[in-house]
Amino acid sequence: MDNQLFEYSPITERPRLEWPDDARVAFYVGLNIEHYQVDRPSTSIFGGTTGLVPDALNYGWRDYGPRVGIWRLIDSLDKHGLRASVLLNSEVCSRYPQIIRAGRERGWAWLAHGRDNSTFQAGMSRDEELGYLSDVVDTIEKATGTRPKGWLGPALTETFETPQLLADLGLTYVLDWCNDDQPYRLNVAGMLSVPYSIEVNDVSLFVGKSLSGPDFRQIVIDQFDQLYEDSRHSGRVMALGLHPFIVNQPFRHKYLDQALEYITGRSGVWLTTSDEIAEHYERTCTVDVADGSGRGE
Repeated sequence: MDNQLFEYSPITERPRLEWPDDARVAFYVGLNIEHYQVDRPSTSIFGGTTGLVPDALNYGWRDYGPRVGIWRLIDSLDKHGLRASVLLNSEVCSRYPQIIRAGRERGWAWLAHGRDNSTFQAGMSRDEELGYLSDVVDTIEKATGTRPKGWLGPALTETFETPQLLADLGLTYVLDWCNDDQPYRLNVAGMLSVPYSIEVNDVSLFVGKSLSGPDFRQIVIDQFDQLYEDSRHSGRVMALGLHPFIVNQPFRHKYLDQALEYITGRSGVWLTTSDEIAEHYERTCTVDVADGSGRGE
């Protein structure tokens, strides 16, 4: 079947996108704060034990994130004046309340990221998925004091019903479709796609490709530099997807910190959140989704 969720729109044929204060690049940190079930396989560093219950090797590796890695990352974000866009499993709210408290104190943006990273919606009926999503969103709202506006599926998963169900629940954007450097409207009333990155992402770079810390730093800088150059013509978004159990291992952390120092030290950068990017786009840009035409206001 053909994709019905969004239209083809070449970036060269769009109206100029402008960010606040004439910034060229809108930069946000997509901070994945996740919970994993102890008896189900998930993201792993060693495949040889993924069929075991419990899989102490891989579960413990992932569990380093909420216990240690997140606190190292918080120090770095604070140092560079960055607020996280948190991709939050709702199970985190009851299991790691200290993290929620730290984020509330810092004014983080809270996005829904499923119940846990061991559960996907695949195979759910529409009614089952609606109940699941409602529970996730309501739980996050109760814990954080803010109803989520954005969504990232665990492992970037959706069903064909997900965007409409999220819109019905009051959400306004998704990050799952990593196909653009600018926000765009979906063919679902009130819903946007906001850029995220599956490549400039510590899972892909460290776990998928086994790259080094210096490799990661250079890739992040190269990504930023190219987007900054492209933004001579129209504003761009740079998302940096992070998982504290990966990038905030002691031997990697300093390379993330160096990359953040590079980006935050440049002029013409809007250090922001995915919520603010979506809100700005919705407020200043109008697009006819039927034919892809649009104008900036």
